Amino acid sequence: MKRGHVRPPRGFSLLEILVAFAIMALALGMLYRVMGSNARHTAGLAERERAVLLAESLLAAHELVPAEGIRDDGESAGYVWQVRSVPRDTPASADPRAAKLHEVQVQVQWQDGERTRQFALTTLRPERLPQPGGVIR
Repeated sequence: MKRGHVRPPRGFSLLEILVAFAIMALALGMLYRVMGSNARHTAGLAERERAVLLAESLLAAHELVPAEGIRDDGESAGYVWQVRSVPRDTPASADPRAAKLHEVQVQVQWQDGERTRQFALTTLRPERLPQPGGVIR
């Protein structure tokens, strides 16, 4: 080796390694936060999907509405629900041969942590006609 010739250092300095670790820690922290947020969001979507399915099944159970209307409440798997109906006037209501319509609303509520979530479906359903000589139940 020649005298006066300085050999360049090999490898990384301690400062460079510390900076690399700090950058890596920040990146991992952000990645952890994003993954946690995605998991919570996915769980929330699954709960909402179950609420929608419950509301649709309750609505399907009331294809025809009795003349006195519907007032039904219940709870299922942590979801509180209610079904209500009110008579709805339409231009066809003046015709005695036309089916009377009822607006049917299904509401489903559930707890998402400390927040109360709600989903509602509304549709029109015909009134059930009495059978000749029969009694509507």
